[in-house]
Amino acid sequence: MVDPELNEVDLKELMRLGELLDERPIELGGGSVGGFLAEALLKVRSRSGAMVPLLANRVQEEFERRRGQRNIVLKARQMGMSTWIAGRLFLKTITIPGTLSVQVAHTQEAAEAIFRTVHRFKECLPASLRKGALRTGRSNSRQICFPELDSEFRVESAGDSNAGRGVTITNLHCSEVARWPGNASETLYGLKAALPPKGELVLESTPNGAEGCFWTEWMQAEATGTVRHFFPWWWEASYVTDAVGAETLDADERRLVETEGLSLEQIGFRRQLRAGFRRLAKQEYAEDAESCFSASGQCLFDVGSIDARLATVRAPMEQRNNRTLLVWFPAAAGRRYVVAVDPAGGGSEGDYSVAQVVELTTGLQCAELQARLPVLEMAQAAAALAHEYNDAWLVVERNNHGSGVLAYLKSVCRAAKVYAQNGQDGWLTSSVSRPGMIAGLGAALVEHPELFQSERLLRECRSFVRLRSGGTGAQAGMHDDCVMAMAIAWAARAELM
Repeated sequence: MVDPELNEVDLKELMRLGELLDERPIELGGGSVGGFLAEALLKVRSRSGAMVPLLANRVQEEFERRRGQRNIVLKARQMGMSTWIAGRLFLKTITIPGTLSVQVAHTQEAAEAIFRTVHRFKECLPASLRKGALRTGRSNSRQICFPELDSEFRVESAGDSNAGRGVTITNLHCSEVARWPGNASETLYGLKAALPPKGELVLESTPNGAEGCFWTEWMQAEATGTVRHFFPWWWEASYVTDAVGAETLDADERRLVETEGLSLEQIGFRRQLRAGFRRLAKQEYAEDAESCFSASGQCLFDVGSIDARLATVRAPMEQRNNRTLLVWFPAAAGRRYVVAVDPAGGGSEGDYSVAQVVELTTGLQCAELQARLPVLEMAQAAAALAHEYNDAWLVVERNNHGSGVLAYLKSVCRAAKVYAQNGQDGWLTSSVSRPGMIAGLGAALVEHPELFQSERLLRECRSFVRLRSGGTGAQAGMHDDCVMAMAIAWAARAELM
C-alpha cells in the first residue's frame, strides 16, 4: 500500500518508491505508483494560470499504459506530452539514486520553458522534502542536483552539438525532434550513444515532413524495438468549438464521426483548423500517422508516388555481404544492363559508395550495392557486378573519388565496357547536368514506380530536398548516394540504348 501522506518521507522511503514507480497495486485501482506520485507531489500551471496537480489526461494515460523502454511519440500540438515526460523523469530522478535525466528541446526558448516546468516541480514539493532528502546542491539555469541521491536533472538545447557528451544518461527525452536545427541525426546519435542499454528513451515530436531523423526513427521503430505512440488531435479534450449541423457533414467528416467517434463540436473545430492552417493542418493537428508526414517538407520528388511504392516493395530475392548487396532480379540471357556507380572514399563514416544495376531497355532496377568500401574494393565490386550482368556497361561518376575507381577498373580489373563522355572515361555530374538527371529520375518515379525495388533508395528519395542554398541533396544527417547512382543510371541509359 502506498502511503498517501507524503509530507514526511525520508531518503529510504523515496528509494523504496523509486523501485515501485511502474507497479500498479490493487490499492491504486489499476493506476501506477508513478501516476499516484505525479498527482500527489507535482504541480503544473493550467491553461487558466492556476497551479494544479499533474493529473494524467487521456493521451498521457495511454502513453503510460503502452510505454516501453524505448519510445517514439508522434502527436498533434499541445497535448501535454513534454510536461508528462518531464514529470515522469523528475520522479525517477528524485527516487532512484545515481540518476541523470536529460531533456533536449529544439530551441533554447523551448529548453527554458521545460526547465521552468521542472523547477516548478521542485519548488512545489512539500517543504519537508525540499529541506530534507531532496535538498538541492549545485544548480544553474539548466541543471538541478540532488546530492543526497547523487542524482541530477538537466535540460539542454539541440542547438548545442555537445549536449550529453561525456556523461552516461539514465533517462533521455528528446522533444520536437523533427524541428532540431543543424545535423539533427548527428546530435541524436551522440545523445543515444550516452544512453546505456537499460536506459529509458522517449523521442517525441509533431511531424515536419517525411524526411529527417525523426521520420527515419519513426519508420524504423519496429526494427529497433521502439514502441510507437500516435495521438491524433481529437484526443485533446479542449479541441472543440460550436457544433456544426449534422446535415452539413461531407464524406470525410462522416467517416470521422462514424469510425473515430468525433462529435459535431470536434468537427466544428476541425473546420476551423482547415480554414486557419490550410495545408499545414494535417501536420500541426495530425489525424493519422501517414498523411501528417506528407503535409510538409521540401521533398523534390513526388511524395505520393514514393509512398505508394514503399507500401508495395518486396524483400530482395537475395542478400549478400551483410545486406550491402541486394538482388531482386538475376541477369537474364540476351538482356543488356548498366551498372551505375556513385563512389565515395570508403571511410567508416560519411557517404556510401553505391552501384545500381539497371536493365538497359526497361530501366528495371535489378540489384543495388551500398557499402563503405575503399576505392580499389569498390572498383572490384563494380566490375564483378558488371561481369555477372552480361558484361554490363560501367557508368562511373568521375567526380572526386570516381577518378580512382575508373583508374582501377582499367588497370587492375581490366574492364572493357567503361562508359566515356567526350573521350573521357566516366560520367560528369555538374551544375549543368545534375538538374536534368534529377528531373529524369523524378519523372520515372511518377510514370513507372514499379521499376524501383529498393526500400533504401525510395527512403533516400523521400529525404532528397531543396536545400537552403538553392541546390538539391539529402537533408542534414541523411544520404543521397542511392539516389544519385540511380539518377546516373537513368541518364546514361538514354545514351546507351
